[in-house]
This record gives sequence, C-alpha cells and structure tokens, in this order.
Amino acid sequence: MDLFAIILTVLGLAFFETITSIDNAIINAEVLSKMSERARKWFLVWGIVIAVVCVRGLLPGLILFAANPGLGPIGVVTAMFSSDPAVAEAIEQSSPILLMGGGVFLVFLFFHWLFLEPKHFGLPGEFFIKKQGVWFFAVVSVFLTLITWFAINIDPLVAFGAVVGSTAFFIVHGFKQNAELAERELLEGGSAGAAGMGDLSKLLYLEVIDATFSVDGVVGAFAFTLAVPLILVGNGIGAFVVREFTIRNIENVKKYIFLKNGAMYSILFLGAIMILDGFGFHIPEWLSPIMTFAIVGFFFWKSCEHLKKNGGKIPDKPAH
Repeated sequence: MDLFAIILTVLGLAFFETITSIDNAIINAEVLSKMSERARKWFLVWGIVIAVVCVRGLLPGLILFAANPGLGPIGVVTAMFSSDPAVAEAIEQSSPILLMGGGVFLVFLFFHWLFLEPKHFGLPGEFFIKKQGVWFFAVVSVFLTLITWFAINIDPLVAFGAVVGSTAFFIVHGFKQNAELAERELLEGGSAGAAGMGDLSKLLYLEVIDATFSVDGVVGAFAFTLAVPLILVGNGIGAFVVREFTIRNIENVKKYIFLKNGAMYSILFLGAIMILDGFGFHIPEWLSPIMTFAIVGFFFWKSCEHLKKNGGKIPDKPAH
C-alpha cells in the first residue's frame, strides 16, 4: 500500500469506529455524569489503554487466529506485524473464510437494526420495514441459505465461514442485550448491586460493556484492510475520539439524530464488500473508506437539515 492508501484506510477505520460507537458513548456519558471528576479522568486516560490495547488489540488477533489456526497463537502474533511474504500469502489464502464470516455478521447486524431496533426514520421504507419486524429471522435465514449454497460450490470452508459469521452474530447479540441491560441498571441505579457500586467498579464495568460493543467495529475493520497494524492504529484513534466525545461533547453529538442510520448503512455496505471479497471479487481497498465517508456524510447532512427545521433542539428518543 502506498502512503495515501494507508492514510485513507486509517482515517476510514477511525471514522467507522467513532460512528459505530456513538450509542454506547451516549450511555457512558450519562453514567459518568453521575460520577466524580477523578473517575471521568480515569475513564479517559486509563480507559483508553484498556480499550485499545486489551480489547481492540486483542480481538483482531483472535479473529486472525480463528481463520488461521495452523499458525498457532505465537505465529498469529508474529504474523500481525510480519512483512514475510510467506506469512502474508498464508493470511491471504485464508482471507475468504474470514471475510465471508465477517460479511455475514455485519449484514445480520444491519437487518437486526432495520427490522427490530428503535430508530429515527431517515429513509422512505424504514417505517414500513420496522412494522414487519417478525420477518427478521426469515430474511436472515433465507439470506444465509443462499450465501451458503453459492459458497459451497466454491469452497466448503468459505460456506462454513458464512455459518460461523451467523453463529457469531447471535452469540454477540446475546451478550450485547445483557450489556444494554447492565448499562441501564448503572444509569438508573435500578438494582441493589448497581446502586451500591463505587466509581472504580462502575468504570471497570463500563470497560467490560465497551468490549462487548467493540466487536462490530473490529469485524468491520477487516473490510478496510487485512493489515492488523493499520486496524490497531485506526480503531485506536477512533476509540480515543469516542472517549473525548463521551467526556466533552456528547450533547452536541446527540443532536445529529441520523448518524446511527449512517453507521448502519455503512455496515451494510462493508458487509457486502466482505462477502464479495469472500466470493473472489476484487474490491479496491479505497472503496470502503470512501463509501463510509459518503454514506455517513449524507446522513450527517440529513441531521443538519432536521436541526434547522427544529430550531436546533435535541430531538425525542428514537421510535420503537
């Protein structure tokens, strides 16, 4: 990769990580607002070390190991930072499995948001689809069946990657539901355990919850590049920006109500790119960051237009 491609990829990764973490940042900000100044500083300084090194540094390695078990744990760590052509070739050969699994995971994530999750309706048809939420499981089941059918004729392992991606989605979704419940308890003090927790315990709890929500961003990062060092840098910058928003500017961010829509449509696009790559289509690396900027930029513009119509007021909560 030349210097321009590297910079574009890192910026795209940082931007994608920031946008996909906004919802979690809003809840974190509300929890932190009830805590001491010292706790907020700890979250920004030491929390970023945990978020980048222990979470966003570890997850890409685990995903790479899952796609390349033959390398072994030590071999995967070496491969993450190696320029050895033989190592790069081994990763490239296994990439269709990784990309297919990640692509299915992201597409499932998008459909779950589209059919089932509360949202501000930003495009025609979203309200109608939300009313058909019961069809979510039928849609993703048919989608997985078709992807597996076409993939199995290319390589059974690629088809298996699609199944692993769907399994990973439902496992992670279960953890995320528990994390959302835990965040609400921290925010509302709705349980004796949450009410009795000190600042340090709450901060550590927030970091565990953040790890659960970071999976989406890490999986999506492989649509930008297979180079783990670039993923670490891009996601690390994004995690830092999110924490800055959490501490200082979250009220301003909440005004832009369609940013979540932009994040989810970019997730759909990145998932499609990963699936096409898994099928052997060559997709230019610059396309993922450019389209992410374009999609989120469009919904940012829609948010600005909505703000003008409403006199700059913070809007109501998303429709259920």
